[in-house]
Amino acid sequence: MIADLDTLLIALYVELTDRVIPAGGFGRRGPGRPPEVTDAELVCLAVAQVLLRYNDERHWLRAAPGRVGHLFPRLLGQSEYNQRLKDLAPLLEAALRWLAAHTPGSAERLRLLDGTPVGCGQSIITTKRSGLFGYAGYGYESAHSRYYWGVKLLVICTAEGTVTGFGLANPKLAGEREAVRQLLAQPTNRPPAGSAVVTDKGLAGQDTEAFFTALELLLIRPARADEHLPRPFPNWLRQRVEAIIWTLKRQLGLEHHGGRVPAGLWTRIVQRLLALNTAIWHNWTIGAPVKRSLIAYDH
Repeated sequence: MIADLDTLLIALYVELTDRVIPAGGFGRRGPGRPPEVTDAELVCLAVAQVLLRYNDERHWLRAAPGRVGHLFPRLLGQSEYNQRLKDLAPLLEAALRWLAAHTPGSAERLRLLDGTPVGCGQSIITTKRSGLFGYAGYGYESAHSRYYWGVKLLVICTAEGTVTGFGLANPKLAGEREAVRQLLAQPTNRPPAGSAVVTDKGLAGQDTEAFFTALELLLIRPARADEHLPRPFPNWLRQRVEAIIWTLKRQLGLEHHGGRVPAGLWTRIVQRLLALNTAIWHNWTIGAPVKRSLIAYDH
């Protein structure tokens, strides 16, 4: 196998039709004719959109016939494309987790945990009239010393970037520690028992330490300024998780998601996480030296 977009999409399509969809029971039910564009084809189109860096669905559907029309001759209009993607959000998430479980790097007992702001609006009017009112809130991003209105995306990933757990939190309603507790309370997001979880100093505290210990997880974080006991910390792993989030934001368009309602926001975030997992899974399959590299798929 070679590293190009066509090969990746074909491999993903086969994985969806042969394994993910049958295992998850996502087959189509009910009367009527089957859709011309199957669910597996639609998921592949959604992944191609992200990898080719088309953040706007209108631009993507105009460019798709020339970019991937030889693989998917039947395409949808924008409204139908958007609605069907929202309806397929459970399949997108199931595919994301399936690929993570079948990527060799996920067998390692090491996880990186971090959160990143996902802006959803800029003006005061937007914060009051948006369909995300109540789901999004005001938060503070210390890395850039700024306030934002949106949600906080929490990501649990392997050292090479495979996302094994994720969730969204309202930064106004849930602090970092509470959001992490809610995230790890879900078994699908929880790393295997005995795993080491590398995070930042925001998770300091005896209650948080006890919470991780109860889950049989080892919390590794840097020491705070007021702590006297030294805590050895691998700074290069912090740089690694920051690089993974940079990939999501800059290369996969996380900051330009365009979600305006809760279902649309969730779908677009899962779409980008799926694209990242698909690329890493395919790079493992073909033996590429750099597992998180997207260069072969973005043109």
